Formats: sequence, structure tokens, C-alpha cells
Amino acid sequence: MTETLPQQYTTELPAAWNPAEVEQGLYQRWVDSGYFAADASSDKPPFCIVLPPPNVTGSLHMGHALNHTVMDALTRRRRMQGYEALWLPGMDHAGIATQNVVERQLAGEGLSRHDLGREKFVERVWEWKAEYGGKILDQMRRLGDSVDWDRERFTMDEPLSRAVQTMFKKLFDDGLAYRAERIINWCPRCLTALSDIEVEHSEDEGELVSIRYGDGAASIVVATTRAETMLGDTAVAVHPDDERYKHLIGTEVELPLTGRRIPIVGDEHVDPAFGTGAVKVTPAHDPNDFEIGQRHSLPSMTIMDSRGVISVAGPFEGLDRFEARPAVVAALRELGRIVAEKRPYLHSVGHCSRCDTVVEPRLSLQWFVNVGPLAKAAGDAVRDGRTTIHPPELAKRYFDWVDNLHDWCISRQLWWGHRIPVWYGPDGEVVCVGPDEQPPTGEGWQQDEDVLDTWFSSGLWPMSTLGWPDKTADLAKFYPTTVLSTGYDILFFWVARMMMFGLYAMDGAQPFDHVYLHGLIRDANGKKMSKSRGNVIDPLKWLDAYGADAARFTLARGANPGADMALAEEWAGGSRNFCTKLWNASRFALLNGATTAVPVPARDRLTDADRWILDRAAQVVSEVDELFERYEFAKLCEALYHFTWDECCDWYLELAKVQIAEGGERAEATRAVLGHVLDTLLRLLHPVIPFITETLWTELTGGESLMVADWPTASTVEADVVAARRIDTVQKLVTEVRRFRADQGLRPGQKVPARLSGVDEADIVGQLASIRAIARLEEPGDGFAASASLEIGGVLVELDTSGTIDVAAERKRLAKDLAAAEKELAQCDGKLNNQAFVDKAPAAVVDKIKARREAAVADIARVAARLDALPEG
Repeated sequence: MTETLPQQYTTELPAAWNPAEVEQGLYQRWVDSGYFAADASSDKPPFCIVLPPPNVTGSLHMGHALNHTVMDALTRRRRMQGYEALWLPGMDHAGIATQNVVERQLAGEGLSRHDLGREKFVERVWEWKAEYGGKILDQMRRLGDSVDWDRERFTMDEPLSRAVQTMFKKLFDDGLAYRAERIINWCPRCLTALSDIEVEHSEDEGELVSIRYGDGAASIVVATTRAETMLGDTAVAVHPDDERYKHLIGTEVELPLTGRRIPIVGDEHVDPAFGTGAVKVTPAHDPNDFEIGQRHSLPSMTIMDSRGVISVAGPFEGLDRFEARPAVVAALRELGRIVAEKRPYLHSVGHCSRCDTVVEPRLSLQWFVNVGPLAKAAGDAVRDGRTTIHPPELAKRYFDWVDNLHDWCISRQLWWGHRIPVWYGPDGEVVCVGPDEQPPTGEGWQQDEDVLDTWFSSGLWPMSTLGWPDKTADLAKFYPTTVLSTGYDILFFWVARMMMFGLYAMDGAQPFDHVYLHGLIRDANGKKMSKSRGNVIDPLKWLDAYGADAARFTLARGANPGADMALAEEWAGGSRNFCTKLWNASRFALLNGATTAVPVPARDRLTDADRWILDRAAQVVSEVDELFERYEFAKLCEALYHFTWDECCDWYLELAKVQIAEGGERAEATRAVLGHVLDTLLRLLHPVIPFITETLWTELTGGESLMVADWPTASTVEADVVAARRIDTVQKLVTEVRRFRADQGLRPGQKVPARLSGVDEADIVGQLASIRAIARLEEPGDGFAASASLEIGGVLVELDTSGTIDVAAERKRLAKDLAAAEKELAQCDGKLNNQAFVDKAPAAVVDKIKARREAAVADIARVAARLDALPEG
């Protein structure tokens, strides 16, 4: 697009958009101006998002970048709509992850946490946080997050620790927090209990071994993938109605390698159709076996220590569990006890989500939350509409989870975290202490050594960040929060816990009105990103290479609710091109007088092109509004992309250039329309691409900032369908002429004499000047002789391309068109000549095929005539 119009208009915009030169300074100006700050005393309607707190150890990855883009777009739009918008940032202390980082640092110094002791170790973690933690917060600034930095929170800060202690005390007093021996997930590497959601399962190769217990008629065969745990068996279980084993129930069988005899019990948990129909029962090392043991009063034998090493006396003592497994099998084989071996045998194995160590089910004394009543309330809040899940089809997964929750193990054998506020006395006393209470003192009193699961404190995030348990102005204004945006993969980890705690602590008030669940980001081939695959994309590199706006637009353009997103770097390049297109078009408009300083004239003083683009802008406002409300970010970005590129840049700017060149009142009206449309477009785009739109909009309008500008509202004026039809005709005509010119190899600026007939009938007389200018057609002179012709929408365009046309190329193009028309005719005849099809197909379908046939016949005649008219060559 060249700047050929009058140069009395100027702009301060540089020739090219360079985000690296603008973003940091512009972001700081937003912060310094207080645009991100929310006022709890405001009478504006509230809008609130609490940022899913990233780990203090974390750095920005593509999942963060996607979610932050979504949240920022929602917040910026609501702020422009006049809401008191609070986007509250913060970080999670990430108990296991952070402790692991600091312990590795100590190991490099030849130390362990035990060398320092608890108090000094915790001090060391705080020092690490101060020096290295929270780098993701700086990266959020680079992305353009409009969070209220004055309200930044950390889950270990005193106010949030107070909230944690209050919640534990409330649960304890209500009998919902209890301490008991249960089978829990244990990480032998992290040396702590894990909740179910901190365990990731994968299909691993193992071995299924069938072992005969006992001898002769009293023997029974069991199958296991964990042969080493047989050392802790205290029974064999069969289904009470299984005819094969009924006679054995109540008898005992010898347990090989141990010299012990164990009972055979009948339990309905056993599936007779699985394996041999008999299962070994190890109550201390399997959750299902533990339940069987409870029902039958079986003893529990712990055979491993906390590191997964065999601890029972005998030949296997001191062996790691994975060393003991083949050793036990070998010993059983020597005794002739191995009936069958299947390897490799794929089965589901749990791994610690933090270090990938295989998790060990272990009987342990831990703290739990009875989630029954809490989970029911969490399900009810979605069922009765207090909280809406987007997309709605993921609500079923939510219900499947909350309706089947097991009690939550909340204690962790760590030093970094919220220590459980329970003291044990010398005579077995148990005292839970609230935040305003003094712990018991005196000889023999000790506080529980464990800390709470990280998800316990992050489950309080929507309340604790707003000041709960105190009745603060922030809590009154912004709770319930408006929307939670997060990946569907932590629907269970985090969302359900916040729902349970929020409803429980806030008298049934939900923590958020809406839950928007986006998908996961995958590579261009749809594969999960992982370091081992080498397909991880670093968003920081995208920010460096393409700028924040291009990165954000790429992510938002692929964000369909609940659906995973395939991502490739070339798409970021395409978004950068979009930003460049917007920049160049806006700069061109400014240099040609686009303005918001004067109002748009009355519609009867506007051209068809002006009315058409104003109507389209109004339609896009309505469309974008509707899509924002449905969290359809991909669709709203697509709508804005095509309106910007196709309609504003490729068509209206070209039409406007012709109108401005005419001068006078029409030119001034067009400048006002151009300014108005550009103003609307930049406002609509701002939530997704804030930096470039802010730069362009302030230059266009002279306004303070888009951060305090109003969101556009859809026009109530009825759209001009006549203007839309005329512009549609112009677009089709010009597109076809351009295609013809390209086929002929004509230079873009080369003008061709042309005569247009049928413009009256097509109702585009008023568009002739624009058509000629845009299609590079000049008035025919004396002696004009057409060498080629096109018929588009009833308009005949005759062109004199003598001396410029490539006859061979035109014949080739027309031959291709003729072949396509003949193929269409043959297909239509094939269907219409098939009597069975004609009899069975709906009348509307048959009529449509007949119409297609008529069009094909007309095309064949038209193209053949044009071929005949071409000179030989």
C-alpha cells in the first residue's frame, strides 16, 4: 500500500511496528498510571479473576501464556465496559517442588536439610525465594498482564497463613479433619504422602506372576505384578459365591518363603472373572487390600521402610523394592511355586507428579479431610447454576469427580509449607489451635511435624487473597469472583477444592460464577509437548522474536473451550504479519486524514462503501460481544482477523482512497468514517493485542489510553442491505478482473482499457470510479476493440489487452474453466439421469441439482464463446 494521497496529513508513527522498542515502556506507563488497580469502594459493578497462582519455582510456559492471554482479554474488556475490574496476582509456595529445589542446592554444598535443622532450612527456603523465586512475575509483565500488582499475594504470607489455620481449625472443630492410619500414596524419593491428584498414572511394562500358595488340594493360585509384597500378605481372598473356592473359605494356606499360614476369606470385592479369581491380600501395601483387611480384621504387616527398602527380617532385608521383586520370584521359582509368568505385562503404574518416582501404597498415620459433605455441596453448586462450567460438556467430568471423591490426605512430611496447627500433649491430648489462640505450653507438648498439602492453601485462594477470614472491603466487593480460567487438566486438582472450601467457608456462596476450561497446548502434529520429545515451544522466545501481541493473538486464535490446541511457530509469524498489516493500514489511514475529531455525517451523506463498512463494524461488535460471553476466543479472533484484513484493509481502504482523492465533502466524510471504523476496530482488538492497539489508538484519537476508553457498543441503526449488495457485487467483479489480470501476467499497476456494460442493471453505477481505480481499468478510447471479456454478476467487462495479453495463458485458463464446467455438467446429468435418485431425493435437492446444471450449461457456452473470440496463438 503506497502513500500517494495528499501529504498535508502527518503521523508520529514510525514506518514499521517494532514491539521491542515499545512494550516495556508502555507497560510501565500503564502500571504507573494506576490503570490496573481496582477500587473496592467503587460503585461500578465488580468483575474479578484471581490468577491461578504459579509455583514460586516456575517460569512462563505455553500453558501459562495461553491462560494469561485469556484472563487478560476478559479483564481488559470488562474494564473498558465500565466494570471495577480486579485481576489479582500471586504465587504458590509449591511445597514439594520448592523443597526439592533447595535440597538439591544444599546437596551441591554437601549438606542435607537435616544438617541445618527445620528452622534453618525454612530460613534457607525463604532466602532462595527472595533471590530466585517468582521470575514468572516478571515474565507476566512481558506478556502484558494487566494485574493489580498492589494486591500481589503469596500462599505463605501471614494473611494467607492465617486463612489456612482458620480453615483447618473450622474443619477440625466440625469433625471434618481427622487423623487416622490409612493407605496413602507415598513417594520414596520425596519422602512424603501424596494425594490422589498428585499421582500420575502411565502404562508401564512389568511382569504378571502366578504363584501357588499351599500344597495339594488345599493350594490356591494368585497372580500379582508386585511379587515382593507377598512378604506382607495376611490372607488370600476369593468371592464368597465362587464355586471353585467356596470349600476353602475359612481354611488356611501356607504362605511360601515365610513359614506363616494365612486364612482364605470370602469378600465380594474380588472379581471371579479376573485372573484366577483369587487375590493375595496385603493390607499395609494396597488400598483395596486395606479395605478387605478392615472388613475381616486382618493384621497389617509393613514390609518396607520410607525409602522402599525391604525391612522384614530374612534373605531380602535391605533390598530395594525393585531389587527384591526379581529376587523373590527367583526364590519362588526354586521352590516350584511359579505357575506362570507373563512378560512384558502392561499395567497402570502411579508416579509422583513432582519427581516421577513410582509411588508406593503405604499404611501411614496421616491427616485427612472428610470430603463427603463438601463434595456434595460442590456438585450441587454446579447443578443448580450458581457456577457454570464452560464448555458445558465438561460438567460431566466434574460431577464424575466430585461425586466419587475419597477422603483427602492433607498431611505432608515436609518442612516447607503451612505446619499443621495441632499440638499433642504428654498424656495423649490433641489440641487444634486457631490463628488467635495460644498453643499449649509445658513439658511434653509438641506440635505436629507435618505440613499441609499445597492444594489446601491454594484451595482457599479466591477467599484468602481477598482477606478472608476477615470481613474486608475486597471480600465484600469481589466475592464471589466472576470467572476462573484454567486448563481442564486441573479441573480436579484445584477447581473442585476451591469449590468445596469456598462453599463451606462462605455459607454456600460459590467461589466463582463461571469456570472457563481451555485445552492443553500440543505441537503442530497434535502430540503432547515434552522435553524428551524436543517439541517444547518457549513462549519467551516468541516474545523476543515476534512481540507480545503476536504471541497472544496466536494463542487466543487457537483457544476453543475445552479443546486442545496444536501449535506451530509459523502461526506466530502469521500473527506478526497480521500486526504488521494493522500497523501499515492504520498508518496509511492516518497519513490520509483518518480522524475521530469530527462526527460521522448523517447516513444519507455517505457513500455505499461508507455505509457498508459502518454496518459491518457494528455487526462485528455484536458478534465479538456474543463470542466473549461464550468464551469463544478462537472464533472472536477469527472474526476480528477477517474484518481487519479482508474488509477494512483489502477493501474499504482501497475504496476510501478513491473517495478521498475526489476531494470535497465526500473526502471529509470518508475520513471521518475511516477514523470511526479504525477507532472501533482498535478497541475491539485491544483485549487480545494491547500494545499495538494502544500505540495506534492514542495516535489516532489523541486519547489518554485504551485502558480507560469505552468498549464499543453495537449500533441500533438498521443495516443498509442495498449498500451491502452493491459492495458485494463490486468485490466479486474486481476479484474476477484481478484474477484475470494475474493469469495474464499483467503488472499490478498496469492499466488496461475496458468497457463495462450492464452496470445499470447491476445497480453499481455509483461504484464505477472505484471499480476502475481498484481494478486498474481505464476508460476506452477511440477505436477500442475488445480482445477479451468477462461476465461477472450480470456485468460484462470487455478489455483491450492487445499487446499485453498472453494469449496462450488465457487459452489455458479458459480451457481449465471449460473442463470444470463440463465436469459439473456430467455430474449433474449423472444424478438427474438416475431415476432411483430422482425418486428418493427430496424435491429441494433435485431442484438444486437442476439449477447447478443450468449454470454449468451457461458457463460452457460463455467460456466457449470467449475461446472462440481469442486470436490464434
